[in-house]
Amino acid sequence: MDELLELLEDIKEDVDFEHCDTLIDDHIIDSFDILQIISTLNDHYDISIPASEIVPENFNSAKALYAMVERLKEE
Repeated sequence: MDELLELLEDIKEDVDFEHCDTLIDDHIIDSFDILQIISTLNDHYDISIPASEIVPENFNSAKALYAMVERLKEE
């Protein structure tokens, strides 16, 4: 999880990814940020995030992102 937080902070430094769970709902990250996150996670974790996973529930918090990454790594 710490590794994921570092990756997210590299993308957008001014966001408290560790404690925020409304990243999408409160418009803290935008579509460009989401594309950067997807690209970074795909490359770093050697996964492929399908379009079906690109939903607010998976991007509202670092915890949700981490759960998605772990799930995709197992597939």
